[in-house]
Amino acid sequence: MTAIMAGLALAAGLLTTAAPAASAEDVGAQAYTWKNVRIGGGGFVPSFVFNRSEPDLVYARTDIGGAYRWNEQGQEWIPLLDSIGWDDWGYTGVASLATDPVDPDRVYAAVGTYTNDWDPENGAILRSSDRGRTWQRTELPFKLGGNMPGRGMGERLVVDPHNNNVLYLGAPSGQGLWRSTDAGVTWQKVTTFPNPGDYVLNPDDPGGYENDIIGVVWVTFDPSTGSPGSTTQTLYAGVADLDESVYRSTDGGRTWSPVPGQPTGYLPHKGVLDEETGDLYVATADNPGPYAAEDGEVWRYDTGTGQWTDISPVPAGGDRWFGFSGLTVDRQNPGTVMVTGYSSWWPDTQIFRSTNGGDSWTAAWQWGNYPQRDKRYTMDVSAVPWLTFGENPQPPEETPKLGWMTEGMEIDPFDPDRLLYGTGATVYGTTQLTNWDRDQTFTVRPFVKGLEETSVRDLISPPSGAPLLSGLGDIGGFRHTDVDQVPAMMFRQPSFGTTSSLDYAELAPNIVVRVGTHVGDGTDPLIGFSTDNGAHWWSGSTPGGAGGGTVAAAADGSRFVWSPENTGVHHSVGFGNSWSASQGIPQGARVEADRVDPNRFYGFHQGTFYISTNGGATFTASAAQGLPATGEVRFGAVPGRTGDIWLAGGGLWRSTDGGATFTRNTGIDADNIGFGAPAPGQSYQALYSSGVVNGVRGVYRSTDTGATWTRINDDDHQWAWTGDAITGDPRIYGRVYLSTNGRGVIYGDSA
Repeated sequence: MTAIMAGLALAAGLLTTAAPAASAEDVGAQAYTWKNVRIGGGGFVPSFVFNRSEPDLVYARTDIGGAYRWNEQGQEWIPLLDSIGWDDWGYTGVASLATDPVDPDRVYAAVGTYTNDWDPENGAILRSSDRGRTWQRTELPFKLGGNMPGRGMGERLVVDPHNNNVLYLGAPSGQGLWRSTDAGVTWQKVTTFPNPGDYVLNPDDPGGYENDIIGVVWVTFDPSTGSPGSTTQTLYAGVADLDESVYRSTDGGRTWSPVPGQPTGYLPHKGVLDEETGDLYVATADNPGPYAAEDGEVWRYDTGTGQWTDISPVPAGGDRWFGFSGLTVDRQNPGTVMVTGYSSWWPDTQIFRSTNGGDSWTAAWQWGNYPQRDKRYTMDVSAVPWLTFGENPQPPEETPKLGWMTEGMEIDPFDPDRLLYGTGATVYGTTQLTNWDRDQTFTVRPFVKGLEETSVRDLISPPSGAPLLSGLGDIGGFRHTDVDQVPAMMFRQPSFGTTSSLDYAELAPNIVVRVGTHVGDGTDPLIGFSTDNGAHWWSGSTPGGAGGGTVAAAADGSRFVWSPENTGVHHSVGFGNSWSASQGIPQGARVEADRVDPNRFYGFHQGTFYISTNGGATFTASAAQGLPATGEVRFGAVPGRTGDIWLAGGGLWRSTDGGATFTRNTGIDADNIGFGAPAPGQSYQALYSSGVVNGVRGVYRSTDTGATWTRINDDDHQWAWTGDAITGDPRIYGRVYLSTNGRGVIYGDSA
């Protein structure tokens, strides 16, 4: 197989971004405007790539939320991969990104989310000649891991600074090094590259997430060995190997050999060449990241003399409890280099800076009189106030933190004062970086406007109060009083990382309930109640350590039904002070409430619909036949209509008799269903769904009780996966809120 792959030239394909012509059933972008509900980040940003020939041209890549380009005038990020469709959802994980230093209009993205079977597709190289507005693609014969271990290492994808038709890609999974000589259209394996890497984080991982080879993780050119229009002759490559990790070619990539005298025992997260001094810097760790690492080193290689020097900011045997990454050099001031202790979780991340090539370092903070820390910086998170996480930690910990998972860090090559770095939740930066060298304080603040990366689990839009409440992965969720403003704080008291389900009482919408699971360690109960529309919360009790799953509030807020993911369905009268097991419904059922009758609750599990008329105490299986027995199924009851239920799961079914019978709607193969304000002149709620109509995948609306469906998005606005939550706004006809897995909450308004 290796021999076959070595000679394979990969054909290019087109990633369509142009919208089809509008019709009576397809109104698309001409009738809808789409925006993000503003949150202000929320996910891991592994790296930034500045163009070396044009100021202010900078890109960011995320692990599940696509790629972005910086808009200097608006001081915001522009999403570039919203055209990724449902079937190509894995392309939203960006394993690497490259901007062309010769032709700044060209940009490339190496995409693919998982190298195991979670992602059914192989990876691809996306290429654009208009700065990411439109893309073409070349499919690869192997997978890429934008959300796999080692995703903060890199960059794996690079463009030759002199001959921009030449690109290199470092591959995972033992696939080695690949090269393109036609600007990314076709790719061939570099058969002379001697080491595809052998490091595996956890060979015994049964889930397949940690047992893949990390592979070739970065390539760096030496521009002094080329001239415009000719191929650069000297290149360096980093490989996830504990014995020989740095390789060099001096003949334009034809042959490669390990660099003599190199350090061993660690993984090379980053390799950056200071072209003016001829020093190659390598930041290493004992773990591929982006989470754990307990040790590492920083080395300087003099490319002229061949001498390696250990320049670790914290020497061996010192107070070093982290690995190094986030490596960057100041292109305006040779010899200035920075690196992060990316895995320093407690009491904070650490950033180091040297102005003499690593001979000596200063730190962003150092110990004062314990537990106090002396800091060179101040934090200003007023633009994204929830970054304090509502915490009040004991010193030496502080909030907001300087960061965590700080693998991506870059000094602007045109402006030594501008620094950007990513964390597990946002983008931080400063425009006062050189204050550091004058022992003056500099301000760190979020640079995240427009970059929304959250995994959305549930959405509700009550008829009064805040227009939207969101349930999110990792950061809980928010009460959005203004969808165009960043909320002040995520849900607190109780605090749990992932909200799996939300509901409100239809007839008393100030009553809200949410359930979820902890991310990492957590002790708060996993259910919260509010009587002021989600502005304030208190904890309920949990039946038998329950967590996650789905929850439903009675129409008048008098009782609740909870189907946790780890125990059976339970019901409670009042606000969850005590719970009783519900009878007649299996564990794992999805539960919802009737929106008129407080005693009626519904459930669904593996093809069977369940009905309760006594507040969730007992359920009875419906005799309804033909409902989906497998796959994800979501359903909801229509506000203002007792027993009017729509059920979606690869199709769409409706019941008007409280679930006793269902009739299939043949107009759409729906994955979810939501309700919003009726169209003018109509009395029945507008229906919204992510699904397929006449073979066309899209987001659809019906204003005639499901008789006809109109596509309201277009091919430029697909956001990959939109199959979880969807809801209309009960107060604004045409407004719809969509969940995504990595692009945050999207909302659309009808023109």
